[in-house]
Amino acid sequence: MSPETTAGYEGYVHPYVVNASVERTTVKLLIRDFQTPALAEKEAFLTELARQTVADWPGATLEVRVDESYRNMREILDQHPEVVENAREAVRRAGLTVRERPIRGGTDGSRLCFMGLPTPNIFAGEHNFHSRLEWVSVQDMEKAVEVIVNLCRVFEERAPR
Repeated sequence: MSPETTAGYEGYVHPYVVNASVERTTVKLLIRDFQTPALAEKEAFLTELARQTVADWPGATLEVRVDESYRNMREILDQHPEVVENAREAVRRAGLTVRERPIRGGTDGSRLCFMGLPTPNIFAGEHNFHSRLEWVSVQDMEKAVEVIVNLCRVFEERAPR
């Protein structure tokens, strides 16, 4: 169930912060899944795990708090297929091959989709996301700008008159 033991469209639970002292320990987890019902299942699993832990350790207290952050943007994008098709066309006009694959972490596009602005992810050329070795070439950034300019043109061309 951890990120390194799952792949593709499998969901996961990722402990990313642990703070501990003699009196208190806090663990922050990311819960990710491509299916909204599976997010609730993972939340219920963690809540039950907390309940069992408290039962096994008299005097212990445990709080589970869930703050929604990212959901599967496909739920929104499927309602607006023209937005995704416009992005595909912008990529093709830049001379690139469209490659669609799951992004296993949260993205700004996901947040924007659920705020009412359908926003497919397009590339920015980066490699090794969120690591000490993350990088992007100038050529990839230039190509990303070309795609964005193309996207503006595609939306203008296809806008209702």
